[in-house]
Amino acid sequence: MNSKEEEDNSKSADRFLRLLQESKKGRFKLYIGLAAGVGKTYRMLQEACELQAHGVDVLIGYVETHGRAGTEAQLEGLPIMKRKSIFYKGRMLEELDLQAVLQRRPEVVIVDELAHTNVPGSVNEKRWQDVEQLIQAGISVISAVNIQHIESLNYQIEKITGVEVSERVPDKVMKAADDIVNIDLTIEELLDRLKEGKIYDKVKVEAALKNFFQKENLLQLRELALREVSNHLMQRIDLEVAMASRKNLDKLVACINTNEKAAKEIIRKASRMADRFRAKWYVVYVQAEQENTDTIGLAKQRHLINNLQLATQLGGQIIRLKGRHVAQEILQVAQEKQATLLICGVTGRKSFSDWFKISQTRRIIRAVSDAGIDLDIFLVSV
Repeated sequence: MNSKEEEDNSKSADRFLRLLQESKKGRFKLYIGLAAGVGKTYRMLQEACELQAHGVDVLIGYVETHGRAGTEAQLEGLPIMKRKSIFYKGRMLEELDLQAVLQRRPEVVIVDELAHTNVPGSVNEKRWQDVEQLIQAGISVISAVNIQHIESLNYQIEKITGVEVSERVPDKVMKAADDIVNIDLTIEELLDRLKEGKIYDKVKVEAALKNFFQKENLLQLRELALREVSNHLMQRIDLEVAMASRKNLDKLVACINTNEKAAKEIIRKASRMADRFRAKWYVVYVQAEQENTDTIGLAKQRHLINNLQLATQLGGQIIRLKGRHVAQEILQVAQEKQATLLICGVTGRKSFSDWFKISQTRRIIRAVSDAGIDLDIFLVSV
């Protein structure tokens, strides 16, 4: 590591130390990277050493070194919490011992792999929920995640890599971070590390190069990571100014139906737009009067419930209605909430199953035009 990197690391640790000293509540620092192997865990442990040198009570709650010698060396001298063993499906698995950390009450705990799904039988289903619980208890947390695990980016990640990432972290977790650091690495450096066996066992390298670690994939993921962290930092800087200068924040209304994938994309787009505009946002589902549980079907009902839960996780408020005229119901909600932007889905496909969706979007546009109200409409291609 060169002197410039050492200086940057020291400044990052000093900044988080000041945050710890400013408040008694738990603070949250998040390291983000474009992919495995960029050095997130190494940097977390390096910061733990820095904080310990400043007299901070630091504990290693859960860290995955993946057998990397350099990362394992950073653990030397740091107190490590014993992991909790859980027997599941014939195997003994290890998890973060949340209760033990809460009882130990360190000032700062290192919790790796934020997107991890806990073994059934754990206190929480997801590790990010463990982190939230620690912060609420007044314990500061330093954690790490790869950019592909951020919930609202899921659709973009799938388009880039061709894979739908199953383990995802709600955007609210990232937004709650007091400090976010992007661990950047050039694509050439990352690929060199991969080929040298520093990320995966060498027997897995060839498959990784043909799949996730394709150069074009990594370039797009790197751009996403840089943009997300930059946006977060900009929001942190200007939030107080924005709140002071705008008495009436924008309000967004997103319209969905029972189309699973389309609704997901509309919800994620609405979440990101609301975040950008500092806006309160709503997700509206209107069940037509002629629809019932028989005509909608159990599968679509389940998808609808899952998507409404997704909207809640991302910070939206749910409005479920039943009415004869769907477009008019949506327009009424937009007016009642004093929305400035309406978000709808549209597709060019001409199948009969898409007709209703396209028709409703057109009816909404016509209803807004006929009402003569000041309401912009944003169409999401789905």
